[in-house]
Amino acid sequence: MGEVSFDGPPERWTALLPTFADMAFALGGGQTLGIQNHDRFASEAFEELPGIDFDADDTVELVADGVSKELFYEMNADVHFIDPHILRLWYGWDQSDVDEIADNLGPFFGNFIRRHSDDWHDYRYYTLYEAFGLMAEVFQAQDRYQAFVELHEEMLALVDEHLPPADQRPTALLVYPADGAGFQFYPFRFDDGGVSTKQWRDLGLVDALAATDVGHYSFSDRGTLDIEALIEIDPEVLLVRNYGGASESTFQKEVVEPLQDQAGSHSVQAVEDDAVYSAGYLDQGPIINFYHTDRAAKDIYPDSFEDVTLFDRERVAEIVHGNI
Repeated sequence: MGEVSFDGPPERWTALLPTFADMAFALGGGQTLGIQNHDRFASEAFEELPGIDFDADDTVELVADGVSKELFYEMNADVHFIDPHILRLWYGWDQSDVDEIADNLGPFFGNFIRRHSDDWHDYRYYTLYEAFGLMAEVFQAQDRYQAFVELHEEMLALVDEHLPPADQRPTALLVYPADGAGFQFYPFRFDDGGVSTKQWRDLGLVDALAATDVGHYSFSDRGTLDIEALIEIDPEVLLVRNYGGASESTFQKEVVEPLQDQAGSHSVQAVEDDAVYSAGYLDQGPIINFYHTDRAAKDIYPDSFEDVTLFDRERVAEIVHGNI
């Protein structure tokens, strides 16, 4: 972005991806005016917090009309927590469109940190908490940020305390169904370093792709894995994305049962052992990351984490409210 300055904390703001919407909400900035897709936003993580009000229906779905400039004028945001490269690459904006919105409404401030596998991203990446710290400067909410840092460190300490030894942790494969369904999957690597795979690294999972030459999904690499590839990789745990908000019964019906019925699938250890889990959402800020990590720990290591509370939901709500 270069240098971006603000007269004061923004009152009206929008994100595109949930990562930055989560960060701003955590810092007491309220709800985002817009979001990429409602079904890719883990707003239920906010709704689980005691005393916190969040109404997803008040959020504009920005991709409904191809992320039109008209929607930006309707939102009339003070700042846009969006990497403008995404608007150009995914939604056909020109630099002149970005400049028009920045000049007439408010600046852009964001960075696509979901993954680190895109050739076009030739500038610095940030970890979740590095980006969160910059957002705290924008909202002048460093006290809230520091409280989240401490809560995050406490969670990681609990994870380390309860994780089984390294040689007892399963190999896991993270995939996203191509075209939303079927038996073609986009592969994702944990060692990519992006925000979207943070919980798997923190939980010490062994990436089943580490010993292969399979790449990581990116803007320029849309290669897929089929059942034969899953059999060859043979992960002990299979993590399937695109069902973040689905119920467990829906996930079983739409993912697990068809996979079990597929010829040859029982040669995959994860399928044979009934170790196929919903991998949650693609994007996460600090609150959704707490939510994701807690759920994943209980799914993958039930004997170790079944009775462990990885984060205090009431404490998260207090921080959002500014009760530091």
